[in-house]
Amino acid sequence: MSRFETLAEGLGFPEGPVIMPDRSVVVTEIAAGCLTRIAPDGSVSRLADTGGGPNGAALGPDGMLYVCNNGGFSWDNEAYLKPVGRATDNTGGSIQRVDPDTGKVETLYTSCGDILLRAPNDIVCDRHGGFYFTDHGHRSGRTLDFGAVFYARLDGSEIRQVAFPLIGPNGIGLSPDGASVHVAETSSGRLWTYRVTAPGEFAAPDWPSPTGGDLLAGLPGFQRYDSLAVEACGNVAVATLRLGGITVVSPTGQMVERIALPDPYTTNICFGGEDLRTAFITLSGTGRLVRMEWARPGLPV
Repeated sequence: MSRFETLAEGLGFPEGPVIMPDRSVVVTEIAAGCLTRIAPDGSVSRLADTGGGPNGAALGPDGMLYVCNNGGFSWDNEAYLKPVGRATDNTGGSIQRVDPDTGKVETLYTSCGDILLRAPNDIVCDRHGGFYFTDHGHRSGRTLDFGAVFYARLDGSEIRQVAFPLIGPNGIGLSPDGASVHVAETSSGRLWTYRVTAPGEFAAPDWPSPTGGDLLAGLPGFQRYDSLAVEACGNVAVATLRLGGITVVSPTGQMVERIALPDPYTTNICFGGEDLRTAFITLSGTGRLVRMEWARPGLPV
């Protein structure tokens, strides 16, 4: 196992870590329906009550937090806390904007035209006043609700679907030059890449593709991918479920390394610190936010 320091524990399935300007870390607590701030001194405080299931989060250029709310899960806590399906009171997903100073929560999007948001999962802001986000969809018995990637404006003025269908799209991130969007598919354990031709527009793939993207990596073994972050060199660091840890994949699809961590629900990673060589990782099954030194500098989210 890799060496790490626990910053906070006892959290309700934390995800979506975001480094704030004051060096605090904000995480979502899906099982508690809230955003939580962990200060540099280790103190923990509730930032906002979002309701539902706040999942991925990103800090916008306007200083606001943008949150993917999946609507809420039902839970199993036999060995680890883990989601086991859609909550009975889940009325649908949404994108929310949260003021980190006041905790005020606004709902920006609940649909894209006549397409209802089902389970928004992860989010990344671009340099053009917008953001990409994944909608994971739901599975119920023999019925599969396919997922998608959407692009939306920060001001709530526009949303469009840009990739469909995917099977459980989860983590999403931009390449260092902003020319590509990487998407992790949980159920298939694959990483897809979409070439950006304009804000919120993707190029057609080089060959027929079930997702509309180019396959970056489909590594051997039973691996289920969650959220991801991108290193400054272009490597993709993706949280890997079941095996428990972070898998680092090069821009050409080779595995660079695998960092083992003691939680099969290792779900999210982001980079911080003065040199962006510190990784902040959520170990969701055991309710922890941990910090560890990283070999290469990452990109800020």
